[in-house]
Amino acid sequence: MVHQGRDIIQDSGTEAVELVYRPTRADVLQGIRVRERVRGVAPARWIFVVLFAGFAAFTALGGMDAAALTALSLLTAVLIGATPRIQANQVFRAVSWQGEYRVTVTDAGITVETGHTTLVQRWTLFRGYRETSEHVVLLSRDPGILVVEVEPKRGLRGEEDLDRLRTLLDRHVARV
Repeated sequence: MVHQGRDIIQDSGTEAVELVYRPTRADVLQGIRVRERVRGVAPARWIFVVLFAGFAAFTALGGMDAAALTALSLLTAVLIGATPRIQANQVFRAVSWQGEYRVTVTDAGITVETGHTTLVQRWTLFRGYRETSEHVVLLSRDPGILVVEVEPKRGLRGEEDLDRLRTLLDRHVARV
């Protein structure tokens, strides 16, 4: 297969918006944070952090006999609080070695190309998007939002590209 699906996206008859960037940990972390907010799990995570930290404070009153339980409770609170950063580090290691990303957004969908892969995503994959000050984050339609597409605005050529990107996104997916 010579075209690898690229002709479907690039020959869609509309003007494409292109982004070129190298992903960073901050990009991935932003996508994870947006995903957490949309899914509503961020408050639950912080409730568990407070509960385990409170339990650690309570067990600290037990003196040296409870030192191990106190330390374990504090470690659990820290790990739960750091979960988004831990996830971002794992994802970043998986994507960073691919180098520069070239993303083409058209009426047919989104094509992501690196030196090693080409990924074609139809609009039907996405439930919507959320825009932050530095990113546009697309979220998949599945219940767990397993696919998160993070497009850093720094990859655009200018403000007019951002306006065209917003127009394409609004035409195909909802803001969430």
